Amino acid sequence: MILPSFPSAMPVAGLAGGLLIGLAAAIMLLGLGRIAGVSGMLAGASGIADTGAPRAVALAFVIGLPLGALVATLASNGVEPRFTGSILQLVIAGLLVGFGTRLGSGCTSGHGVCGLSRLSRRSMVATLTFMTSGFATVGLMRAFGFING
Repeated sequence: MILPSFPSAMPVAGLAGGLLIGLAAAIMLLGLGRIAGVSGMLAGASGIADTGAPRAVALAFVIGLPLGALVATLASNGVEPRFTGSILQLVIAGLLVGFGTRLGSGCTSGHGVCGLSRLSRRSMVATLTFMTSGFATVGLMRAFGFING
C-alpha cells in the first residue's frame, strides 16, 4: 500500500512494529512490574543505575534490541541504513539525546509508550515537549536548508 504523500511509507510494517513494541511493553509491565524504557534498561545493564529491572533482565533487553533488528533485517529483503549527516553530527545528536533523557527522567519509549499508556501526567508533558521540540527542529532545519522536503 502506497500513501500519496509518503511514497516509501509502509503502514502495515509500521502497525506490526507498533503492536510488537506495545506487546513487549505490556509483558514487561504486567510480567515483571517494570517499565520498558530503553534509557533505563541501558542504565541498568551498564551498571549506571541501581534501580529498575534486575541487571540480567536489563542486559537481555538491551542485547535483544540489535538482535531483533538483525532478525527483522534477515526476515525481510534487508534494510539499507542511510545517514545524511556526518559521524560528528551523529555523536553530537546522541549526546544531546542522552542529556535530554537524563533531564526528562526517561526516554521516548519510557514516556511515549509506557508512560502514556499508564496515563502518567509527567509522561504526557514529556511527550508533548519532545514531540513539539522535534517538529520545531525539523521546521528550522528545513527553513535553513539543512534538509529538503
